[in-house]
Amino acid sequence: MTARRLQAKCLCGGIRIDADFETVEVGACHCDICRRWAAGPFMAVGNAENVVLAGIDQLGVYQSSGWGERGFCTTCGTPLFWRSQDEQHYAISATALEDLGDPAFTMQIFIDSKPDWYDFANETQTMTGAEFLAQFASSEDKPNG
Repeated sequence: MTARRLQAKCLCGGIRIDADFETVEVGACHCDICRRWAAGPFMAVGNAENVVLAGIDQLGVYQSSGWGERGFCTTCGTPLFWRSQDEQHYAISATALEDLGDPAFTMQIFIDSKPDWYDFANETQTMTGAEFLAQFASSEDKPNG
């Protein structure tokens, strides 16, 4: 399978991201940190590779856990990505990606942190926070927070 190159940008256009994706599927994270940061579940396309950032003079990076950090535009405030601190794992905001097409919504993580006052109609795979983190138990850079 050939990787698909996608571009993302913030609301003001000051930050641009180019990244390759083997598969383009949207997932939602319901963890407390994502919901506070994105004002709702963080909708993202994960497993971005060959990530190139432009406009980094406007890039803010917030270390949200011992292994993860979040990138956003310091001018317009757009949440752009979650990445591991070693920059090996990226999840790019689905709403910041241009020409996304019509990808499937396939995964919801930290489903046990989702408040009862919203639900998605789509049938997706779901994982609790513990189930999701268990995938990375042997890794120092757990992709959360």
